[in-house]
Amino acid sequence: MRVTDSSQLFPGKQFISTVLSALDAKTVMSGALIRIYLMRAAMAGAIIGVMYLTYYAVLAAFEGIATGELDGVGHMVGAVAFGVALVFIYYSKSELLTSNMMIVTIGAYYRRAAWWRLLRILLLCYAGNIVGGLFVALMVMFSTLGDGAVGAQMTEAVDHKLSFLTEGVTGWSDLLVRAIFCNFMINLAMLLVYNGLIKSDVGKMLVMVASVFVFAFVGFEHSVANTVLFSIVALQEGIDIGLALGNLGIVLLGNYVGGGLLIGLYYAYANDERRFHLD
Repeated sequence: MRVTDSSQLFPGKQFISTVLSALDAKTVMSGALIRIYLMRAAMAGAIIGVMYLTYYAVLAAFEGIATGELDGVGHMVGAVAFGVALVFIYYSKSELLTSNMMIVTIGAYYRRAAWWRLLRILLLCYAGNIVGGLFVALMVMFSTLGDGAVGAQMTEAVDHKLSFLTEGVTGWSDLLVRAIFCNFMINLAMLLVYNGLIKSDVGKMLVMVASVFVFAFVGFEHSVANTVLFSIVALQEGIDIGLALGNLGIVLLGNYVGGGLLIGLYYAYANDERRFHLD
């Protein structure tokens, strides 16, 4: 039976079209409008920083309520609160490294831009994310926001994240898998937002919050969030730079596999009707 409506066979064509249009804008901004691009990336880093701080503040608040019986509830509430970060980033048109991993991979598949332009997008985006995160870290250092139970929660989290590096291959693989799943969830949400099937803003927001909730609650690893957290704790009381860089290296790789390959490359190929000859 002949199918005349190719959208039934390649339902992600709208997603690919939207992503490639976004890539065109990012390519221009990261070249001719580099300062604007860095500002947008810095805003994303700052948003991640503020909302991650909120996440640990929620954990600290619930830990202080009772004898640990509400810690699980606090973890859930904190994960929901942190989920709003992706909503803020999307609707403020900020630039986040992890979602751009998917976008540049799709662009590379369709040869939309030269490889060095795509790499420039990622490098500048991460640089801007770091600057935004450092701004939040400095603000925390000159305030009491990171004191007491909140600071203890962040320090404990950093110790846990760095411990993966001291456990050998088992810890490294654990960290890598957590990073893969993290950006798989983030970009699964962006897939649903970009494909045009969710019409309402409320629906888009719920999808984004849900995806971040999963990664925050389960304990997946996000490169930008880790960068900001490490910056905050480093300025407060110091950190093992070598272990932190090792963590970020593995998490960046895992984030790219999860978002760039498992979502970006996967859906770019699955919706490339040029490769299929239909009779």
